Amino acid sequence: MDDVHFRRLARADFPMLGAWLAAPHAKRWWNHDPSAAAVEADFGVSVDGADLAEIFIVSDGAQPFGLIQRYTFADNPDYQAELGPLLAVPPAALSIDYLIGEAAWLGRGSGTAMIRAAVAALWKDYPMAPSAIVPVVAANRASWRALERAGFRRIAQGPLAPDNPIDDPLHYVYRLDRPD
Repeated sequence: MDDVHFRRLARADFPMLGAWLAAPHAKRWWNHDPSAAAVEADFGVSVDGADLAEIFIVSDGAQPFGLIQRYTFADNPDYQAELGPLLAVPPAALSIDYLIGEAAWLGRGSGTAMIRAAVAALWKDYPMAPSAIVPVVAANRASWRALERAGFRRIAQGPLAPDNPIDDPLHYVYRLDRPD
């Protein structure tokens, strides 16, 4: 998968995003209400620039298949504090959230390719960022394996509030440092 592209999320993407969030493979881990009103409430603030998280639609050529969200821990001090008992998070570090929306793209290396491309863009767009740190619920093996295949290494584990209340709090925390 060599043709990974990113473009900013737009309101025109909300119906597609709602369908992705409703798909069983995504709903299990993202736990978002896929209704139009909820997608607007959850993602409209980023589209409008009121939330500092940057959200991108990911495509392979012209075919959208996923979403990447990136943000700094400095802009999310509560999240940084939540991770504090597990590890020291540099304020300039970044994190990503990711979603393969189209089920046909699962199991094809799409997640790994998306993560690699997103991290390459992080280093370019955030020259002072020392690392990318990503907590993943331990039960989501596909997610943390995609991080490992993208070069991340597990540096901590412990309890964090899960995004989905049906999940155990155990999370694995992964880190990838900026290459020299």
